[in-house]
This record gives sequence, structure tokens and C-alpha cells, in this order.
Amino acid sequence: MRTISIAIDGPSGAGKSTLAKLLAQKLGYLYVDTGAIYRTVALFAMERGNDPGDEAAVAGLLPQMEIKMAYGTDGLQHMLLNGRDVTEDIRRHAVSKGASQVSALPAVRAFLLEMQRELARRHNVVMDGRDIGTVVLPQADLKIFLTAQAEDRARRRYRELLERGQDADYETVLRDVIQRDEADTSRAISPLRQAEDAVLVDTTGNTLEESLQRLLRLTEERVRHGEE
Repeated sequence: MRTISIAIDGPSGAGKSTLAKLLAQKLGYLYVDTGAIYRTVALFAMERGNDPGDEAAVAGLLPQMEIKMAYGTDGLQHMLLNGRDVTEDIRRHAVSKGASQVSALPAVRAFLLEMQRELARRHNVVMDGRDIGTVVLPQADLKIFLTAQAEDRARRRYRELLERGQDADYETVLRDVIQRDEADTSRAISPLRQAEDAVLVDTTGNTLEESLQRLLRLTEERVRHGEE
């Protein structure tokens, strides 16, 4: 049976993970947070005392990593690193920069590419990341490029960190958001960009429910009609 794939790309803090997770729940699809996979690689490198931007060092660590994803009945994705649940650990602010660094390494991207594609071959998926519509799933049934103004994205990230009990400073978070945008869009391998056939959705000023309803309408228009 043919599977359905929805690709959601966009810059850091645009709400991709939250909205993709909710959309997948509404549709009964599998949610795949590819950013969490890169965060897991970054965490492993950092815990081993390596620079996440050092390709030779990180590539040498890849054979030592067993990365798996486990899903609960609620569809939430848990990241397992060598059997350890690191779902909370990878959300630390310090890991965010490391994730951006390892995601720019060709060796890491090649290592994880097939894992991501295999999930889409086996399941109906909502997959979010930086290059899903352009590289990972170029034939996705629906591609969405989700964005928002940097200040809006920084405020969301700042609130998220506080809710997780982490120390955070808004100006630092905003600076990190801007720097990550620059790193993600300028990297040589799979840079962040909107696929030509992706729908641009700007969530600046939107409530979560407003953004979710927009994605549900797009799915109904572009995907569900094709299933009938």
C-alpha cells in the first residue's frame, strides 16, 4: 500500500516540531522529528568531549552510536541512544548549537538519511526538519515551509526553555536564533531553503490553534483529496 508523506521544513523556532506532532496526531500518521535525531548525535559527541563541528572526530563516533526512535500510544517520539532515553537531555539549550554543527557534516547526513527514508517507506509520516522536502523526501505528497519572524521565534524558544526549568536570557536566545539561521542557510551540504513546490506558511503572530488549522486545511486540499 502506498504511504503518504508530509514534509515540514523551516528555521529554528518556527514551531515545526509542535505543529508537526499535532498534525500527525490529527491525521493518525507517524511523527518524525529529524532535528531530534541530529540533537542525539550532537549530545553523544559532546558527552565524549568532542567538538560537534569536527567532522573527523564525529565521523569516528558514528559506529559507536545506536540511535533508535520509540513511540508511545500518544505518538510521541522518544530518542534512544545506545539504549538510554535521551529525549529530555537533547532539549538542553547547549545541544541546539551542537545540532546545527553536526547537521552540516556530510558524514552525519549520509549516516542518517536512509533511516529517515525508511520510516517514510513503512509509514504515513509527518516529518519535520531543515531539508526534508528538498533532500530527504523530495517526492513528499505535501511540502510546507514554516517560518516566522526571528523575534517571534526567539520568544517561543525562550518560553519553552523556561517551561523546561532551564536558565534562559531572551537576548541570548534571539542571537542564537539569528546565528543558527545563518549557519543553516549558508552551509554547503543540504542548506535550509524552501523547495520550489513547498507552500510557505508564516506563523508570525498566530496562535498555535490558528497555525494548526492552516496546516489541516492544506492537508485536506493537497493530500486527503488525493486519497479519495
